[in-house]
Amino acid sequence: MKRHLFMCTIVVVMLGLHLAIANAENTTNILATDILTAVVPLTGLAVAYFTDDTEGQKQWLRNTGLNQILVSGLRLGFNETRLGERPDGNNYGFPSGHVAFVMSGATFLHQRYGWKWGIPAYLAAASVAYVRVDEDKHNWRDVLAGGVLAYGVAMLTVTPENATWLAPIIGPNFIGLRWARSF
Repeated sequence: MKRHLFMCTIVVVMLGLHLAIANAENTTNILATDILTAVVPLTGLAVAYFTDDTEGQKQWLRNTGLNQILVSGLRLGFNETRLGERPDGNNYGFPSGHVAFVMSGATFLHQRYGWKWGIPAYLAAASVAYVRVDEDKHNWRDVLAGGVLAYGVAMLTVTPENATWLAPIIGPNFIGLRWARSF
């Protein structure tokens, strides 16, 4: 069952990547960021899969799915407004879908597996955001909105792999601490 879910997810993501590349112009920067847009989230899924992190796979799917649903809904909602127009005159500018997708993967990697995965992923997300603005595909508000949305969704749907919690407990006759760790 786990392998089928993994393979179905890979197929869906690769179809999305194929459509993104097919719509891209023949510039090296655009092609490179289209590839990065898929590589970062797929890296998160691959790390979860190859480390047998079943909970991580579920969180990746929830994070990515919810992020894409929200971004798609917002893009449809804002398309007929001034925010929906891109600098190059095309539609569906707000928020940036590329940045939202790559940022969801970067935040998943950071939240679930720590800074050693997060820093390179965030650098890739920043690169995608910069190129999208530099190539007149988006305004800064579009990429910032996509990044903030994806970051927020990931913060709500992803927990660290080996999370430790320390919480105060105050009762009528005692004061103490509760320590919990997920494995």
